[in-house]
Amino acid sequence: MAKDSKIMKETKLWVFILLSIFSALVFANPEEVTDTAIESSITSYEVFEEVLVWGRAIDLIGEVDAASEGIVGYSDFSTRPMLRVGELTEVVPGMIATQHSGGGKANQYFLRGINLDHGTDFSVEFNGMPANMRTHAHGQGYLDLNFIIPELIETIAYKKGTYHADAGDFSAAASTRFKSYERLNNGFIKLTLGSENHQRFVAANSWKTASGDLLLGMEVEFRDGPWENPEDVRKFNLHSKYSTMLGGDEPANVILTAYTNSWQATDQVPMRAIESGALGVFGFVDPSVGGETRRVNLIGEWRPKSIVVNSYLSYYDLNLFGNGTYFLMNPIDGDQIEQEDQRTVVGGSIKKVQMIDLSGHKTALNVGADLRFDNINKLNLFNTASRQRLSVVRQDRVKELSLAGYLNLETQWTDRLRFNIGLRGDFYRWDVEALRTGNSGSGSDSLLSPKLGMAYEFNDAVEIYVNYGRGFHSNDVRAAELSVDPVSGDSADPFDVIVKALGYEVGFRAVLGEHLNFSASLFFLELDSELVFVGDAGTTEPNDASERYGMEATLFWQPIDTFTVDLSLAKTEAKFKDLPPDINHIPDAHDSIASAGITYISHNNLVASVRVRYFGDAPLTEDGAVKKGATTLVNAGLRNPFGNFELGLEILNLLDSDGNDIEYYYESRLSGEAKGVGDLHFHPVEPRQIRFIAEYNF
Repeated sequence: MAKDSKIMKETKLWVFILLSIFSALVFANPEEVTDTAIESSITSYEVFEEVLVWGRAIDLIGEVDAASEGIVGYSDFSTRPMLRVGELTEVVPGMIATQHSGGGKANQYFLRGINLDHGTDFSVEFNGMPANMRTHAHGQGYLDLNFIIPELIETIAYKKGTYHADAGDFSAAASTRFKSYERLNNGFIKLTLGSENHQRFVAANSWKTASGDLLLGMEVEFRDGPWENPEDVRKFNLHSKYSTMLGGDEPANVILTAYTNSWQATDQVPMRAIESGALGVFGFVDPSVGGETRRVNLIGEWRPKSIVVNSYLSYYDLNLFGNGTYFLMNPIDGDQIEQEDQRTVVGGSIKKVQMIDLSGHKTALNVGADLRFDNINKLNLFNTASRQRLSVVRQDRVKELSLAGYLNLETQWTDRLRFNIGLRGDFYRWDVEALRTGNSGSGSDSLLSPKLGMAYEFNDAVEIYVNYGRGFHSNDVRAAELSVDPVSGDSADPFDVIVKALGYEVGFRAVLGEHLNFSASLFFLELDSELVFVGDAGTTEPNDASERYGMEATLFWQPIDTFTVDLSLAKTEAKFKDLPPDINHIPDAHDSIASAGITYISHNNLVASVRVRYFGDAPLTEDGAVKKGATTLVNAGLRNPFGNFELGLEILNLLDSDGNDIEYYYESRLSGEAKGVGDLHFHPVEPRQIRFIAEYNF
């Protein structure tokens, strides 16, 4: 009772704080805020609402708070040949998105020397709705972007690090915001046919109505991939958006999306089976892994005067079958598991920017709050064979509430010097109902995160930045209530829900002429712990605190109107803290990442592009004795209009590289082996693929 009383008091306190913030937002005098102040203080993705040609060419000096911030427009990524939709995130400099198990599963993400797994420490907002899934059956922060149709995304804005008060959970490495079009310049029908039975159909159009604009789009995709066990992807997407003006000058829109997908998967395979000839590189051990998923989103946005209000309602479910160790735990039926997740998510946010006078200095006060509630009806883990359930490992129901409020003061101290100081508060409240009653319980946790920053315009072409901030990612709340290991039945220790992060950054941005942008930064990031909850096992696996430091640089050059060059480089050193040097290597902490692209767009709109992506090596064990090798991929694309028609060609993995998307080192057991064997397990990059594109615009 004492614990519940404390929780109720904390909840009431945070509700009071948030209501106070909401009251300030609603009743503050909007006329004190000029349009210029709003545009210069709200995040960069909201500044440029027009259709962008090259987002990376925009001069952001005086508009952003860190060297690692940026914005890209549709033209920046529409010319990129992409194997999968998750590669949209690679517009963030230094980001790598790979895949290790099927075309419907969330990607594996890497940034700033962190294996972000399927999304932890990397957040995505889609038109104001958080896309990451917390307390997820497969992994914390699970980020499946397959519900997004790339052709309908207008801008992607990104911020790295822990320095931004408006970025909360899962944002220690970076946060991104995807904004979809409100209207299209023209409707289109697009058909793509390619290697490995790849078939994709996309159609979209927008209409002017009596009171606004209506945009409708759809996507259908089938593919088998190069795998001996065909991937059999069956993906369907619908996207609708209605935009209007309320009261004559208050923009508002409503978005409805629906997504469903099913697939077979080829998980990573052991090197020993390849070397013995028992398996081919694209072979499989378990033919029945894969999954199916659905997601429906309803999103609303309203912008009365200087306020931005967002709300969302989302339904989601997933049944995912995997088998990473084959016959290690169960030599008879195998180690296949099913992870089941079904939830409804509801939430919203409100924010306001207001200009105030602070001791004679022009200051933008940015204040906001957000709320999210996950009602997770199914959060289950089963032992299975050929997708048939054999036994229950975990069955849980979870309710998880989060409340957050933040404020940020950005003061123009002199004509060239800006300071910003921010504070963010996050509160979590949860209730876990477990089949094994010892793992049931409820609780709460909270965190205050200060932020500091400085920007100095050295001259009209160069701005330097210094940033500091504390941040976090949330952990699976089942870890906080864990008392019994669901596999062994032994007693287990609980862990904190909020994992703190600390970051620093110093950098600069230079705009040299009208067509050359360059930025560079040095960063430091410290995490109190790596991921602690292991969805595959249904239990916790604590890791030590870690620290990373490195450098990043980006360049965008448009020497002539028809020719652009972009380049990004990232170098990171990562290690576990407080451990001897011979065992402080962090598995999957890739030290070097680079990408470069050359794009040519002729005056008659012929487009040709070549992109190179380098994914550096990484240790796979704490002692660094086993390493993953580097991989370099080259993609190329060409498309040419003929009146209203456009024909295109994409060649993915142009040089037919035989590298690997992902590698792990762990113990597994194949059928017929007497015991487990420590080995490399890998998922190869897909071989050269050719895709033909036909598009009709109307």
